[in-house]
Amino acid sequence: MRVTRMSRTQKGAAFGLSLAALAAGATAGAGPAVAQPKAAPAAAAAADCSAAYRIEQKLSTGTTWRMCWRYEAKSGLVLEKVSYQPPGEPKPIRVLNSAKIAQIHVPYDDGKNEYNDVTDYNFGSGLVNLKPAECPGGTIKTIKVPETAPADSNVKGMCTTTRSRGHAYRMQADNNKVYQAQGKDLLIYTVNKVGWYEYMTEWRFSDDGTVNMNVGATGSLSPFDYDAGDGRGWPIGKGAQAKATSHSHNVFWRLDFGLDGSSANKIEQYDSKVSAPASGQQGPTNKTTRTAVTKELAGDAKNMRWWRVVSATGKNKDGHARSYELVPGATTKYSGRGFTQHDVYFTEYNKCEKYASNNPLNCGTGHPKTVDKWVNGQTLKHPVVWVNVGFHHIARDEDQQPMPVHWQGFSIAPRDVTAMNPLTPSALKDENGIPRNGG
Repeated sequence: MRVTRMSRTQKGAAFGLSLAALAAGATAGAGPAVAQPKAAPAAAAAADCSAAYRIEQKLSTGTTWRMCWRYEAKSGLVLEKVSYQPPGEPKPIRVLNSAKIAQIHVPYDDGKNEYNDVTDYNFGSGLVNLKPAECPGGTIKTIKVPETAPADSNVKGMCTTTRSRGHAYRMQADNNKVYQAQGKDLLIYTVNKVGWYEYMTEWRFSDDGTVNMNVGATGSLSPFDYDAGDGRGWPIGKGAQAKATSHSHNVFWRLDFGLDGSSANKIEQYDSKVSAPASGQQGPTNKTTRTAVTKELAGDAKNMRWWRVVSATGKNKDGHARSYELVPGATTKYSGRGFTQHDVYFTEYNKCEKYASNNPLNCGTGHPKTVDKWVNGQTLKHPVVWVNVGFHHIARDEDQQPMPVHWQGFSIAPRDVTAMNPLTPSALKDENGIPRNGG
């Protein structure tokens, strides 16, 4: 059962207003205008958005991340015009045109309830106030939340801070000198309450160019769902009378890449195959094959399979095309709906296709409402990436009270964005290619 900050009547009225505004070309939420499909080359951050909607952080290791933000009633925080400038690079490198949560689909195991928390329950409107202790060493930004009552519209709800993440690298040289550095991240996060759940949406921008995207669910188990039958729930509390109903959280992210300021990126899939040792060989062989993904694709993760988004215009100082690799996290794929049956979707950009399921925008008569139906053979000229990460929540005694955070997410990692490790110490700057003691 869902309990939200708006009644169903209020939600319906707000939903109608939202569609009317979108149909008229308005942008939902506060902040700068939505990024256009063809982004201009990366320039100074000041040209991208006003200071109120700009995030710029130079980490202690020398890397600077820049981006703009805005806020929607449905998806919540939207990050746009994201660029990365590691030490030694003369200007920012554009990575993303935009990134946001595109759905949180929650089906219950007994088949009685199924929710689309982003589109049906205005996920973004459930933004909650953060305490200073929740944002140590950082800043909490006040956000004007759209489609809420005036008394609830100004929320101190976005934390920006920095965090240490442990070793960025460690190497002991032949002379026993140890090279090591501790990595730093820019962390941006919000907490949105939908029903009894509180979703922590984290965006971590690392000094090595990696971006980690995670959603953590906490709060409370629904007090109205303790009537599960055998095999569809777990006993919570004394004895075996109250069985909390099991359910899934299928989280979708929508990423619009703009590598080097262009949306005309390419998609590549890589598969590696291990073969038994041939005659005279010491061990098995492993061959990796590249497949160009030129048309829309519903992709399934497999052992030794991965994808990357490749810049059509930018190269690093070694002359290699810049790219970002999709790095999946742990997932439990839910087979109950067509749109949850694949791990990643690559679709051609369509300004009307904003949410992975139950897309509320009027895209024309007969236009499908789910991301799986948008994969229909179009040639990819401006690919949009949709990532689906599932978690099957079978409750346990430790889920009371409050419920510990359970995380799900993935990363995008730079592949050939820079010619070397962007954090390479000065003493090793000349070791690009075959090392001095190699060959």
